Amino acid sequence: MAFHAVRFPLDVALGARGGPERRTDVVTLASGAEQRNSRWHHSRRRYNAGYGIKSRAEMQAVLAFFEERRGRLHGFLWRDGLDFSSNGGVPTPLDQVLGNGTGALTSFALRKAYGASFDPYFRAITRPVTGSVRVALGGVEKVGGWSVDASTGVIGFAVPPANGVAVTAGFLFDVPVRFDTDRLDIELASFDGAEAPNIPLVEILP
Repeated sequence: MAFHAVRFPLDVALGARGGPERRTDVVTLASGAEQRNSRWHHSRRRYNAGYGIKSRAEMQAVLAFFEERRGRLHGFLWRDGLDFSSNGGVPTPLDQVLGNGTGALTSFALRKAYGASFDPYFRAITRPVTGSVRVALGGVEKVGGWSVDASTGVIGFAVPPANGVAVTAGFLFDVPVRFDTDRLDIELASFDGAEAPNIPLVEILP
């Protein structure tokens, strides 16, 4: 088992369907009241790439990609057409707050906040796009003195940020996924058309 740092064909991914999934237990009491419990701390994304295939050439590209990944065996990168940026557009170094400096801490993990100040959800970003990450300390962009691990999303500073200084970042990112099937059911719809209605993908959580 391994992770292949290659992206699923982008033209197919942009036509796919999917999004976040959560697991919540809901128990209805005799009174009609409910008790709810979240079994997962983090959401997990699922996609169906079959909806994005429009031609025989695209189906051939997906077939080759599937075989190279050996079905469910190896993970890969997926571009979510709706959610792939720290701010929904071109990243800026002020998009997401990663934490505050302590004068000793040198590592800060990329994350993205969803929701407002009431009860935001923080999602770990583990697969930033190389060259897209921008970092600021105390609101001032820092162009050097740091690096980012593209396989974990952790930023490392050569010199620890000073105590109380806000560490922020902007970035593009992919979702680490794997195929959730070991079988492709392909139909040749026409001379230049092919369909595979169900090509499920599931996010690989850290």
